[in-house]
Amino acid sequence: MKASQIIDIWQKIQTGDTPPDITIPQFIKESHKRSDSYGVDPFKRTNYHILDQKELQKRVEVNQKLLNITIPSMNDLYAITKEANFCIAIANHEGYILKRIGDEHQLEFTGYSNFVEGANWTEEKMGTNAVGLVLVHNKPCQVHAYEHYCKCACLSTCSAAPIHDTEGNLLGVLDLTGPYKHVNAHTLGLVVASARAIERSIKLDMMYNEVNSANMYKNTIMESISEGMIAVHNYGEVKLINDRACQMLDIDGDNYRNKNIKDLLPPNNYYFFSTILKGQKVYGETMLINTHKGKKKFLLNCTPIQNHEMKGSVVTLHELHQVVNKIIGAKTNITFDNLIGQSYEFKQAIEQAKMAAESNSSVLLLGESGVGKDLFAKSIHNASNRKNEAFFAINCAAIPRELISSELFGYNEGAFTGARKGGKPGAFELADQGTIFLDEIGEMPVDLQATLLRVVEEKTILRLGGREFIPINIRLISATNKDVQEEIKQGNFRNDLFYRLSVITIDIPPLRQRKSDIPLLVDHFVNSISSRFGKTIKKIDPEVMDILLNHNWPGNIRELSNTIERAINLTRNGILSADLLPKQMQGDHPRLSVWDQTITKNNMEEQLIRTYLIKFGNNKSRVAKAMNISRGSLYRKLAKYDIDPD
Repeated sequence: MKASQIIDIWQKIQTGDTPPDITIPQFIKESHKRSDSYGVDPFKRTNYHILDQKELQKRVEVNQKLLNITIPSMNDLYAITKEANFCIAIANHEGYILKRIGDEHQLEFTGYSNFVEGANWTEEKMGTNAVGLVLVHNKPCQVHAYEHYCKCACLSTCSAAPIHDTEGNLLGVLDLTGPYKHVNAHTLGLVVASARAIERSIKLDMMYNEVNSANMYKNTIMESISEGMIAVHNYGEVKLINDRACQMLDIDGDNYRNKNIKDLLPPNNYYFFSTILKGQKVYGETMLINTHKGKKKFLLNCTPIQNHEMKGSVVTLHELHQVVNKIIGAKTNITFDNLIGQSYEFKQAIEQAKMAAESNSSVLLLGESGVGKDLFAKSIHNASNRKNEAFFAINCAAIPRELISSELFGYNEGAFTGARKGGKPGAFELADQGTIFLDEIGEMPVDLQATLLRVVEEKTILRLGGREFIPINIRLISATNKDVQEEIKQGNFRNDLFYRLSVITIDIPPLRQRKSDIPLLVDHFVNSISSRFGKTIKKIDPEVMDILLNHNWPGNIRELSNTIERAINLTRNGILSADLLPKQMQGDHPRLSVWDQTITKNNMEEQLIRTYLIKFGNNKSRVAKAMNISRGSLYRKLAKYDIDPD
């Protein structure tokens, strides 16, 4: 059929005089009615509804993902239909042409009616056409020549099919447009097949992105975990391992894929291998693992994976000292700089502690309650080569007798009624490589002292209900406020254990023997406690310092700290006065009116000497004894502060 005949038929259809040998499908007739109702001019010379370059670029960018997936299929379709002079186009869900593919002649043909990038080919703008009908019916459509509503498109044949996302939403329209002469029964089928191929590509792309996203989240989660994590098949192949596990086990993180865990670690790890590959749940198991750089101890959890596709386990490894740090906060920031005092005996105790920190020998701290034995223990730890490891403090007097053994040495699952599933490591096991501080060691039951002696001598522990001796490497610091020799005589403390614990013995003097340190301690407590409470202390009444200097301090530094805290809590005007002190401390001491209204570190020692000179009637021997210094030191200080006692 000639072009003139096509145009003649189109004109007759427009006037309602359709030739009897021409059949117009019902959906085309209905589209013509809608086009007329939209006010579309059937005689328009071309499509005038075209976006400017800026607006077109916006839509291209919004649909870039669709274009990236569609263009390869458009190129394939073009290769098949090239000889028939068809042009391939993709329109978005609004009906705007985003991209055309064709040679010069094909693009020129479609350009006659402005079937070009940026043009709107909805029914509302261009009447009946394949792109517009697909947008209306959401299904494949073909519009042949004279079936088009506008004359400028009546010499072309258009076949189009919708493109949906994975949820069935319309993304765009794939269109095949060419001269009316080349239409055949397979044209629409080709477009539909290509559209379905594009939809499959969209689904595959979504699945690929989901897998990539899942892998990204999985890897991020794996690497964000501070513990080591390994996923292994039940025959040992490593499926996943995070960087932390590689560091902990000294494994090359770039060279683990498709390798067996048995090939990544030394062979003498039979117990570890059998534990993680037996397909059973394991919780809180202490595990000694041989790596290529030596033996390391971990807390191990193992969760089995069992489904029809895979059997294996997910293993998490916790370094024991890190478990301590995280769960029980086994870290301390106390150092020797935090120990306040200038008296001779106190400074001597500090020097002994500093020397003890340089060795790994056991230390026994002796002193009354409240003198700061725990601060000495923490300072020794933080000055030692174990400062980056765990510091674990156990108060032997605070733990019930029936629990102290399990707290110190741990227990295995089933060791006793109520034992936790998987067992529990004890303090010695958790503090491996670090320091154990046994406070109030004199309160430890005699029968348990024999077990402690064996641990100290053999450097191994045996959990309650366990059969395996676990090696440990710890620094042991003990403390007591009792007379150990008397306790030994009474049969309350083992003599052999005492010798093991007291390789280095440090006597910490009570506060009544170092009263020259009271002004320094008062200054420290006033500053730290008032800062904590948000209060400002303007001054300390002279009578307060007199009372503090004359008190016997049975509770030592702890009592002094509590006394200052009480006074700061009760003051309303920022002045610490005698009436704020506990009643048992008030009214028992004479007023010595030489103390300045304002206390500073620079004049504390001078003030103390002047106070003692008045108190002891200028008796220099008694002053020197009260300050725990020699007479020679006292004379030098008298000269330093220009004090004439006579």
